[in-house]
Amino acid sequence: MPHASDPSNEEPPYEPHEREPVYYAEQALLGALLLRPEHLSQTDGLQNDAFSHPAHGALFAAMRTVRAPGLPRPPDGLDWLRAVLEEARQEAPALTAAHLHLLISACPRPEHAGAYAAIVRSGHARRSIRIHAEALAQAAQDVTVPDRPVHVLAAADALARHLDTLSRTVPTHPGSLPRTPLPPPPVSPQDDETEDQERMLLASAVSGPASVGQMRWLAPEDFTDPLHAGLWQCVSALAHRGEPLDPVTVMWEAQHRGLLATGVTAADLVVLLSTAALPPEHWGIQIVERALLARARQTAGRITAYAEDPANTVHQLITGGRRALADLTAVRRRWQQATRPLAEPDAPVTSRAGPASRAPAVSPPTARPAAVRAATGRTP
Repeated sequence: MPHASDPSNEEPPYEPHEREPVYYAEQALLGALLLRPEHLSQTDGLQNDAFSHPAHGALFAAMRTVRAPGLPRPPDGLDWLRAVLEEARQEAPALTAAHLHLLISACPRPEHAGAYAAIVRSGHARRSIRIHAEALAQAAQDVTVPDRPVHVLAAADALARHLDTLSRTVPTHPGSLPRTPLPPPPVSPQDDETEDQERMLLASAVSGPASVGQMRWLAPEDFTDPLHAGLWQCVSALAHRGEPLDPVTVMWEAQHRGLLATGVTAADLVVLLSTAALPPEHWGIQIVERALLARARQTAGRITAYAEDPANTVHQLITGGRRALADLTAVRRRWQQATRPLAEPDAPVTSRAGPASRAPAVSPPTARPAAVRAATGRTP
């Protein structure tokens, strides 16, 4: 007859080998409340979804239900434990009396329930910030929505509001910037469409220089090709100085800025800057819009890195998150400046400008970009 297994060698329920530190604070808090239900008064503002484990959230909700105001006489002792278990099983049927005893044994000091509750709140804040950052990253990569910038900025606004809400409950302290090593910024794709947009912008700006002075919302860092970024600086500098603007003058300015030393020839630049189609604002809006989406992805990765670093406090996460969102806001303002002239005259322009606030998507003639690629020695 086989011997029964030794209960002392069995794994306790709901207790895998690896748990995050906040899990043990959840156990200690629930154990403290099971022993001393009067300490529920120290958990004001704590919600059921603040617990990382669903069974823990169900137990906490059951405690608040059983001890809800208006009951004739709150149960105590074993009656309290039975009432909590019966209520919690409605949401978590697998809960057992043995697990309640496990929670009680995991509580070092029931009188420290307030400190355990603060740790649980911090763990929930970290998870919620990471969830909002992941939502921002997903929005920046979603190509199925009709207006991607509006979709991305809505996710960024939701993250900013969440940080504001958390800041009202988290005490501030000096020296709170995160020290987390940041991941490298995502590499912007340099496909044919992107290359063509940047080249057509440069050529259109040279052929229609009157618009260049009104396009201060377009920055060199919005370009994916360093050569194009440098050429835009050349075009902007000539326009700012009021000097003649054509392919030859831009080529000469490029030489002074060292761009010809990068491998491109003077003939390549003249050909590149001589092929124009559509107004430069059309191409500029597409470029700054792409830069907005790229910065949103970078912001989401930065905040996610902060949230995944356990050394950061919640206040550091809030401060670092706001700093990252400020960098996104800088691109957002330039995108708004780019789209504002194309909005309806009587319609107020906000950060959620609709599709009508931007130039219609017009595909460039395919023959001209191909000719430019051949002239500059670039192949698909």
